[in-house]
Amino acid sequence: MLVAAWISERVAEENVDPEAADVLLTSGVPLTMVPMDVTHQCLSTPARLAAIRAVGGACAKAAADMLSYSEAFDLAKYGWPGAPLHDPCAVAYLLRPDLFSGRKVNVVVETAGIFTTGMSVVDWWGVTNRPQNAMFLREVDVEGFYALLTERLGRLP
Repeated sequence: MLVAAWISERVAEENVDPEAADVLLTSGVPLTMVPMDVTHQCLSTPARLAAIRAVGGACAKAAADMLSYSEAFDLAKYGWPGAPLHDPCAVAYLLRPDLFSGRKVNVVVETAGIFTTGMSVVDWWGVTNRPQNAMFLREVDVEGFYALLTERLGRLP
């Protein structure tokens, strides 16, 4: 299973190559997309960071310290109570897919738009009749995600 974690609700950001995404989406390789709609559910709030810090160990402390910086940035810039965790959500899906829900849909990426280049177009309701080419996640058990993250960080020195 290949996990593609990129943007579903935004147009091309600095880490999105629309042509490469198009190649991937049309390749026939089994894909699971973990969009920002999901990762933004997993905010590193002060309580969650305290729980990570409480497990002890240098790795957990370092992770909590780094996330504290991101938390402060996102609070100041966006007013969010914590920073979203993008890449850890993709890893968590590989470890515990039961924490996530979504469905198989058709996804294409815009490669020629003036304002929409890089935008993923998700046919959630199947109205285009195009073949389903990706498992597209929409929900995450946030508390389960943080329990997994905290437990795994607690295993490290």
